[in-house]
Amino acid sequence: MISAHLTIDPHFVVGPINRRLFGSFVEHLGRAVYEGIYEPGHADADEHGFRRDVIELVRELGVSTIRYPGGNFVSGYRWEDGVGPRAERPRRLELAWHSTEPNEIGLDEFATWLDKVGSEMMYAVNLGTRGVEEALDVLEYANLNSGTALSDLRIAHGTPQPYNIRMWCLGNEMDGPWQLGHSTAQSYAELASKTARAMRQIDPDLELVVCGSSSGQMPTFGAWERTVLEETYDAIDYISCHAYYEPLNGDFKSFLASAVDMDRFIDKVVAIADGVKAVRGSDKTINISFDEWNVWYLSRYREVDRVSGVDSWPVAPRICEDTYSVADAVVVGSLLISLLRHADRVTAASLAQLVNVIAPIMTEPGGPAWRQTTFYPFAVTSRLARGVTLDVTLDSPSYDTDRFGSVPVIDAVATRDEATGQTTVFVVNRSMEEEVTIDIDVRQLGSVALQEVQSLHDDDIHAANTLEHPDRVGLRGNQSAILADGMVTLQLPPVSWTALTLG
Repeated sequence: MISAHLTIDPHFVVGPINRRLFGSFVEHLGRAVYEGIYEPGHADADEHGFRRDVIELVRELGVSTIRYPGGNFVSGYRWEDGVGPRAERPRRLELAWHSTEPNEIGLDEFATWLDKVGSEMMYAVNLGTRGVEEALDVLEYANLNSGTALSDLRIAHGTPQPYNIRMWCLGNEMDGPWQLGHSTAQSYAELASKTARAMRQIDPDLELVVCGSSSGQMPTFGAWERTVLEETYDAIDYISCHAYYEPLNGDFKSFLASAVDMDRFIDKVVAIADGVKAVRGSDKTINISFDEWNVWYLSRYREVDRVSGVDSWPVAPRICEDTYSVADAVVVGSLLISLLRHADRVTAASLAQLVNVIAPIMTEPGGPAWRQTTFYPFAVTSRLARGVTLDVTLDSPSYDTDRFGSVPVIDAVATRDEATGQTTVFVVNRSMEEEVTIDIDVRQLGSVALQEVQSLHDDDIHAANTLEHPDRVGLRGNQSAILADGMVTLQLPPVSWTALTLG
């Protein structure tokens, strides 16, 4: 058995935790919308055709904001196709995912669904095949009270009050050659700057997100961020980060250390943004919207799921429906630790995605909905991570990985909510073989008691929840936790995620 040590001091604070850190993402992709959140023929559908069982699971997950309608989808999307009488809406070829979009769900319906789940909309505008005019039109439709053609059109469609969408993404992954309208950094930056400035003429208080790189591995990474920020700095509030992880070639040691890569990615983008700030002599700080992150078996999509063929344009095909294991859930838990560790600069984030498509929630047409393994660390972290992130001191042994070099076996972060007096420690054991004993020094917290200890682990790290066995994996109480003399001692099984709350 190996050991680690963690010291918590409430006087050392990273920054406040923005609730938008626990956002998600719904794209018109695969069965995310149709047969996911919307299935009017289902026995548990409500009067709008939305599945009540999915609504309850989304509420339980604790999602704050939801990015919509894409994703790659948005770069070819005509928002006006999705409003007005359903019988009059056109069916369109959807080029990003090689499918047919029926447009039964659009902005109005999605806003209705958001009210039911209690989440805020983050809306993405099409800067792939469209531009400034489209962005102004959808902003007018969504946010103006009345008295103009498009605001009155929304009212005529049955929504008297504006949606008051605050966060807007200026396109999606425009650095990616796969993206409709893919462009150079300079061309995109000029369009994004024009769009942002025009949108602010309607509402100067909008929160605008400019596209960063699609991943830290893009050949233009760094140069893209610098060019885009130099052009748009004064007009925007956030730059986006996107990152997906999977065990490449069976390399689970590197996979379990994915948060190391996320940490480095965030630090690099922050450094670039602050470099642009320094050169400009600006008092404004650009924060990060990490609005796509997850475990995604992208190689499986490319080799198995991808739809192709001139005559094959299905509606809501089963693509990107990854079945998540215990190991995947532990990685998701560790990525949440990384986001919390950077709470001073990452002030919005979106788990991609929410239902059926690389998602914590799965559904079967006419059948049940269930929680994937990744549901649990997200739901618990969203519920317990309140107040501020603390700057902890961790002493952990390390192990070697092929992708990230030597990394700590243990990863951990702590949060503290002064309003309730609760402190929560989130900790991951990355070792595939060794149980770890961790001693957590909580003497600086004063007199506290253990309130809750929950872990996710299994002897089989490939165990998963499926339609046939929806409850195979879940949370467990950890009975090993002992608090004595200001020290918590905890046994961490191999490949495990744990949340421990004191108060």
